[in-house]
Amino acid sequence: MQLSLKSITTIIPEFCLSHWLLRMPLAIVFIQQGLSKFPVTLDDAEAFDLPYIVWWVVAYGETGAGIGLLVGGFFAAKLISISFIPEFGDMITRFSGITICSITTGIIWVSQPESLLDVILYDNLHVFLWVCGLYFALRGNRT
Repeated sequence: MQLSLKSITTIIPEFCLSHWLLRMPLAIVFIQQGLSKFPVTLDDAEAFDLPYIVWWVVAYGETGAGIGLLVGGFFAAKLISISFIPEFGDMITRFSGITICSITTGIIWVSQPESLLDVILYDNLHVFLWVCGLYFALRGNRT
């Protein structure tokens, strides 16, 4: 039985572009959320009880992190034959992942949850976004 399962799993081809199935929706969500904050105004920042500079960083950070995930992925494709491009793309992807984690942590913090258990049980969208950001921060383009 074990031999037949191994032969079946070796027949299934590896899909090396599967990171795009995670990268694309995450990038779209962050670009969409970032662009929805433009123009960045003091009134919007005060509505969330945040200083203007924090609101500005969040708006540009969300937009930049989403674009960075896409750009980093394209650089990983090695379509350009410049030697440092794949490493540069990896760093862009990792920085975008760190930015996603930071912004999502701030969003969770501003919502003032009762406990970590409340976040895990009831704030699944932000937990998912945080974990996806952490994935790209830790793995970069080595997916």
